Amino acid sequence: MRLRSDIFVSALIRRAETQGAVAMLRRRGAAEAGAIFVKLDRLDGRAAVYGPAPQSEEPPEGVDRLFAKVHAGDWLDPAEAEQRLKREIMFDPDLWIVEIEDREGRIFVDLAA
Repeated sequence: MRLRSDIFVSALIRRAETQGAVAMLRRRGAAEAGAIFVKLDRLDGRAAVYGPAPQSEEPPEGVDRLFAKVHAGDWLDPAEAEQRLKREIMFDPDLWIVEIEDREGRIFVDLAA
């Protein structure tokens, strides 16, 4: 059974903040099953956007959700990241957006291989 989205987001924000990053809820989605997107801002002109990994990716034991970059390349300009998030909202208005600001580039979620 999958953890509710609202609980997962709360835990993600707490995890990032306890490790010294700044994390905030930017958009509240469907509480039980809304897709979760994470914008990582390195505060140096580089950003990345992560979303749910394809369902063909099987999460390892003990991992609730896998994430993957939703864009090509390593980093985006923060304005490009915002445009990407706007397109995702147009496709799915029930999604969650968490923004993490971390100079080290830590994402605090499990990534697909």
